[in-house]
Amino acid sequence: MNLVGRDREIAALRGLLGRAKQASGGVLVVRGPAGSGKTALADAVAQDARRLGFEVVRIAAGPVGSGRLLWAQLLSDSGGAPEQARRLLEPAGPLDVDEALRGLVSSVPRLIVIDDLDRAGPEAVEVLSLLASRLAGSATAVVVTTGTPVETGSTLQLGPLSEADLGTLTGERRPEVRRALWLAASGMPGPALQLAATLADAEGGGAPSTDLDPVALLALHAPSQAAFLVGDPPLVRLLECAAARKLPATLRARVLARLAGELLAEPGAGARRRALVEEALALARTAGEPRTLAEVLDARLHALWDPAAAEDRLAAASEIIELARAAGDEERERHGLFWRFMALMELGRVTEAEAVLAVFARAAELAGDARAVVMASARHAMIAVLRGRFDLGWRLTQQVGDAARAAAMPDAEALVKTLHGVIMLERGTPEQGVAIADELLAIARSRPGHQFEATAAAALAAFGQPRAAATELQRALPEVLAGSGPRWLGSVCGLALAAAAAHEQEAAARLYEVLAPYRGLLVVQGGAAVVVGPAAYYLGLLAAEAGRWDEAVALQTDAAALCERIGALPALAHARAALADALASRAGPGDRDRAQDLRRQALNAAQRLGMAVFLASHPPAADCWRLRQEGEDWQLDADGEHARLRDSRGLHYLRALLAAPGRQIPALDLVAGGPGVTATSTGPVLDAQARSQYRRRLDALAAELDAADRGGDVTGAERLARERRALLDELRRATGLGGRSRFASPEAERARVNATRTLRLALDRISRVAPKTGAYLDASVHTGQSCCYEPVPGGPPGWDV
Repeated sequence: MNLVGRDREIAALRGLLGRAKQASGGVLVVRGPAGSGKTALADAVAQDARRLGFEVVRIAAGPVGSGRLLWAQLLSDSGGAPEQARRLLEPAGPLDVDEALRGLVSSVPRLIVIDDLDRAGPEAVEVLSLLASRLAGSATAVVVTTGTPVETGSTLQLGPLSEADLGTLTGERRPEVRRALWLAASGMPGPALQLAATLADAEGGGAPSTDLDPVALLALHAPSQAAFLVGDPPLVRLLECAAARKLPATLRARVLARLAGELLAEPGAGARRRALVEEALALARTAGEPRTLAEVLDARLHALWDPAAAEDRLAAASEIIELARAAGDEERERHGLFWRFMALMELGRVTEAEAVLAVFARAAELAGDARAVVMASARHAMIAVLRGRFDLGWRLTQQVGDAARAAAMPDAEALVKTLHGVIMLERGTPEQGVAIADELLAIARSRPGHQFEATAAAALAAFGQPRAAATELQRALPEVLAGSGPRWLGSVCGLALAAAAAHEQEAAARLYEVLAPYRGLLVVQGGAAVVVGPAAYYLGLLAAEAGRWDEAVALQTDAAALCERIGALPALAHARAALADALASRAGPGDRDRAQDLRRQALNAAQRLGMAVFLASHPPAADCWRLRQEGEDWQLDADGEHARLRDSRGLHYLRALLAAPGRQIPALDLVAGGPGVTATSTGPVLDAQARSQYRRRLDALAAELDAADRGGDVTGAERLARERRALLDELRRATGLGGRSRFASPEAERARVNATRTLRLALDRISRVAPKTGAYLDASVHTGQSCCYEPVPGGPPGWDV
């Protein structure tokens, strides 16, 4: 067995076997990344153990969550008692597990090998710790391989081989190719052997030597060790070496394109990236080979991340898809689909983007591309959060984390933390806000130049710490103003939020200038992993800081319209609140009334969605009336009346109406607690004769009301007004647009009856304990096929529900 460069590790494994033969067993952990040779070392120690007369028991860990099952299988394979194996699978404490493990400890030489222990989860590692305590006086040796730290026994950390050792392992003697192989594999034996085999196949495939360059081929096939915005310096060096060689046009185009993409982690390399991809694109278009052109276009989009080029990005994505299909390159076609999704998100075409994302996810699933499936799932979670479905977003994020870890994605934890952080920015506590900012600043230290300080400034501003936000604003501003890359536009928006919160007018003016060209975009960040919001919203904050109220109103109107169109309810609440502030400050005709209505809408939406951060900075107006569920009861505080009410369906219906003043809510939806079923019609609610009778009575009531008003008959006028409202409600229920007959259905009629009865019972209960409030609600709440809260004079400016 060829274990070049692993003499120290082999000696340590043989020492473990020697101690076990002397009744001094123990645990040795072999830790290293994929391809570092863990399995080869485990094979070697197993072979040595058999030669020395050891009983060898070996098992490979399954997926995360198999915990004790792994150990139960080992017990069974070692000849342990069946009841001991069963005990491990039942709920049991440490002492029970320890007793069950007795069957694994032997007085005759035994080697237990567990491959990839970390895949079985933390419970499997805990059991290893219990077993280790039993091995000191035994002849049992345990070797486990893992990619993550295990705090039990001694650890052998596998690092890269030297260039010379790797050359010996692969048999490569050409100095420039041997060095390229070492750089391409980051010194790891597994990838080096695979790359050497790929190179041998290419060189032995009969292609003309002019079309081959071994260094360039290795540069193109080398697996990248980079995570998002964290580079792979050995790969960059290899690509630079390849780019300096004399290459055929298509090969050079591919090398330059990949180099540009790998330089994304270098914040100051924007101009160099652009020059590289433009040269690559010119070469690829001249060559006219579909696969190469698709690859270069893909790399160009990745390398540039130009936020002003969303339409161009959409066109390029379509071209990538078309070229990849022509070349039969399914993976590149999926890349094109993902670029299309991102461009549509930027353009605010969210429904179209979701459709493309569904196609991408299905294609990834059929291809068995686990990482692409995780990418799609993460974006579904992001869209759920964008639309205010925070609980769903949280659940989806947990699933994304599990899937990302199972797929061994290096940025799995960062992906989960990002999505959780977005939710916390709407629903978190001030303490959580500080923690988010601290974590972002820690990331900024490890990834300088990528503007994480700007996101920290935004978090501090959102959680009501303007002075701390201003400090980070001043630190990050010069870098952001001169920056580029996938986080740049989101960082500008983050600093805009900080500048507005801290009233930093000079910074606001400079940020407005760089943000203005992107007014119509929906700002996304990091491959659409995060939606920051409409650029118009942040421009509106900056315009307000400069006192340009007409402009601020126009911008926030645009922002609110975009949010409403795409269903971004949390962002809509923010935009309406900012628009209300701008209108109140402008104080033109009707502005204050409109501002009051917008504030009420924003507050009601924030309350429904549980936007704790928004509510902390936008408390209800002092004169708002309140109907809130507290535990199992409801508290009513309105116009000096206070009452405690027992829970009922009617109060839930009433809250839904109060939260959406003026909105007609179908009784089916009200009863269903959301969008209801589609009702099947059975005929008109009122026939022509009945409608004619209703209208004649309405005409008579109008005359009687006039007479009562002229005669000062207040009681009679109130009685006639109630009858008129009841008749109008019935006509509204029975007629649709243009006075056409509305058709009834069993479902709709049952919903109308149930909603009307339930709401009226709730209003009667309120009237008994709070007469003034009950009378106001009785006059303002209308029931029928659709129900509505239409505020009449004498009520509150809004409801805190």
